Amino acid sequence: MITTILSILLAFLALVILFSGIFTVKQQTAAAIERFGKFQRISNSGLHFKVPVIDQIAGRINLKVQQLDVLVETKTKDDVFVKLKISVQFQVIQTRIYDAFYKLENSHDQITSYVFDVVRAEVPKMKLDDVFERKDDIAIAVKRELNEAMQDYGYDIIKTLVTDIDPDVQVKAAMNRINASEREKVAAEYEAEAERIKIVAKARAEAESKRLQGQGIADQRREIARGLEESVDVLNNVGINSQEASALIVVTQHYDTLQSLGEETQSNLILLPNSPQAGSDMLNNMIASFTASNQIGEAMKKENALKERKRREKEEFEKRDFRMPKQTDEGEENDKGEDNVKE
Repeated sequence: MITTILSILLAFLALVILFSGIFTVKQQTAAAIERFGKFQRISNSGLHFKVPVIDQIAGRINLKVQQLDVLVETKTKDDVFVKLKISVQFQVIQTRIYDAFYKLENSHDQITSYVFDVVRAEVPKMKLDDVFERKDDIAIAVKRELNEAMQDYGYDIIKTLVTDIDPDVQVKAAMNRINASEREKVAAEYEAEAERIKIVAKARAEAESKRLQGQGIADQRREIARGLEESVDVLNNVGINSQEASALIVVTQHYDTLQSLGEETQSNLILLPNSPQAGSDMLNNMIASFTASNQIGEAMKKENALKERKRREKEEFEKRDFRMPKQTDEGEENDKGEDNVKE
């Protein structure tokens, strides 16, 4: 009975030991197998068997693309403290899993150290504005340095990105104020240009309106003069002379004006003088003014003609004075010639 129980226990123990040698490795993962503490082999994804008790799984290593975010605080060339967030994407090289597992204790710490070193060497050479403009140059420098260092440890740096640039709070507020001021300046320039366009358009419209208004007034006066001329011709045909016709037209217009003023109930305009004799006085004054202006015009014409005649006489006199000395010189030369002949 005891022998049977021991046999069952031994068989069960053998099965447990046997099954302990079976293990699986997940996809995109590798396992390092050691025998008595010495490296034996690398097992990739799938079902595997190791010698129970003798072989041990030293560890597993991730073969996926990993990302490490490193926050670095440094100072720019213009003495501005800034924080940069560097994202490093890396992966273990399939053929160098042994180096990645045994040569490097902590890959994240190693990558972080190199990122700090490169960023603090590159950023102090740049001003703050250049850091924003040349962030790709910083990322390339970090990737180049990491690739040279991490290749020996079995790691491949796929890409590095500068994902965030965070200046000091006061500097950021100052930059926002500068940006706001520049935008307000541009907005003011556009508003001023729009106002200038409005003023120019308004001035052109007013000029065109005045031109059309003047043309309308000229046409109106031309038509009034034509109407008056026709009215005078009609009155002349019925035996009324020009002076009487003009007086009749002036009186008629005078009373028409008074009638139109009387029709306006809220008008404050007063026409002076407004007596019946006002039309006749107005006509006499107009005739006297026209006569006086004609007399002044005739006098000015006579005066201008007299000045022109005096000017011409003076020019003729100066021309005669210029010719007389020349003739005298010629006479003296002739006399000298005659004397020489006589000798």
